Amino acid sequence: MKLEPARLERIRTWAARYVDARIFAGLSVLILQDGREVFFDAQGLRDIDSGAPFVRDTVARIYSMTKPVTSLALMTLVEEGALHLDAPLSRFLPEFGDAHALIDGASRLDQVTPCAPPTLHQLLTHRSGLSYAFNPGLVPVAMAERDLTFAPRAGTLAQSCAALAALPLAFEPGARWEYSVGIDVIGRVIEVVTGQSLNTVLRQRILEPLGMSETGFAVAASQADRFATLYTRLSGDAMDLGAGAQAEGDLRVVDDANGSPFFAPTCLSGGGGLVGTIDDYASFAEAMRTGGQGIVSPATAAFMMRNHLTADIASLGPASFAEQPMRGMGFGIGGAVVLDPAQSGVPGSVGDFSWGGMASTFFWIDPVHDITAVLFTQLSPSSATPARAELKALVQGALM
Repeated sequence: MKLEPARLERIRTWAARYVDARIFAGLSVLILQDGREVFFDAQGLRDIDSGAPFVRDTVARIYSMTKPVTSLALMTLVEEGALHLDAPLSRFLPEFGDAHALIDGASRLDQVTPCAPPTLHQLLTHRSGLSYAFNPGLVPVAMAERDLTFAPRAGTLAQSCAALAALPLAFEPGARWEYSVGIDVIGRVIEVVTGQSLNTVLRQRILEPLGMSETGFAVAASQADRFATLYTRLSGDAMDLGAGAQAEGDLRVVDDANGSPFFAPTCLSGGGGLVGTIDDYASFAEAMRTGGQGIVSPATAAFMMRNHLTADIASLGPASFAEQPMRGMGFGIGGAVVLDPAQSGVPGSVGDFSWGGMASTFFWIDPVHDITAVLFTQLSPSSATPARAELKALVQGALM
C-alpha cells in the first residue's frame, strides 16, 4: 500500500490544532516511503518570545532518541569482534564488579543481595537493574539526590558511571524490564573499548558517514540562532512524567539559547544528549530501515530491530516510565518493536521499530510499508500529550 497525499494532508490540520491550542509552540513532521519524501510540514514557533518560526533546519534536543544512535555505535564494535553482548559490564568498567541488588520489598538501600553484574545486552534492553531518577523506587530517589541524571552539565560520563556503581541495582539483572540509564553506561563502555570520546566515536562511525552534519552533543555556534526553546506546561518540574498527563498550564520556558547547557556539555550522554535536525535524524532512521547503509551489515540491522525480550514489556513487570506503550510492545537494541498493534492500542504494523525523547520527539520505521516518520517538537515531558499515537494513526490512515 502507498501513502495517499490527500490523506497525509490531514497531518497539517492536526498539527495546527496543537499549535493553536498552545500545547506545542512549534513542530515539524517528515515522512518518507520507499526512501522518497512524501510529506513535510513545519508549523508554529521555535521560540515564542522572538517569534522565530519552527522550520526545517531547526535544531532540537532529541533526548532519548540518542539511544538508538549509541546502540548502533556499540553494534559496530560487536561486528569488529571488540566485544560481545553477553560480556559482563565489569569487564569494561571494573567499578561495577561488586554488584548487589535490592531484595524484594526493601525499604532501605542497604537491604541487598549479591548478584552478577549486568551484561551489555541487559544494559541495551533495560533489564540490567539500573533505573532512572524519575522512576519510582529507592534507587531512583538515591539517583535524584546525587544528581545522577547524565544531564549535559552533570559532571563527566566517567564520573557519573563511577557514582552510579556505588548504588545497588534496583533488581537482579534479567529479573524484569525497567527504563534506565543503561545506554548512558553503554556510552562509557564504548569510550573504554575505543580509547576515544563518545562524541568522536559517534561522529566517525555514524554521523559523518550518514551526512548528519547538524547532529552532535553540543549546539555549534553556527546553529545558535536555530536552536529551539524547550517548553513545559507544568508549573513544577518539567521532567515530572507523572504530572505530564494532567498538564494544562500555559507554555513555560525550561531551556533556551541563553545559557543552555547544550552549548558546552561536560557529560556526553549516550542515552539522551544529542541535538540535531529532523533531516539528520531521518537519515539515521532510513539507514536502519534499509539495512545499515554500511554502518553495520543488513543482518546486524535486522538483529537490532527484533524483539530481544521473552514477551512484551508489560509482561516483565515494569514500574517505570517508558517512551512507548508497554502492551504488545517488545524491545530490541535501542528501540521498541511492535509485536501486536491491537494490544498496543496504536495503529501500526508488526515489526515497527521506534523510540522517542523527553521533549516529545518521536520516530518510527515501518518495515511492512517501507515508511520512515519523524516528529520534532520541544515540549517536556513527553507524557503530556498523545501526539505520537495520533500521528501514527494519521499515517496508517493514509495507506491506501
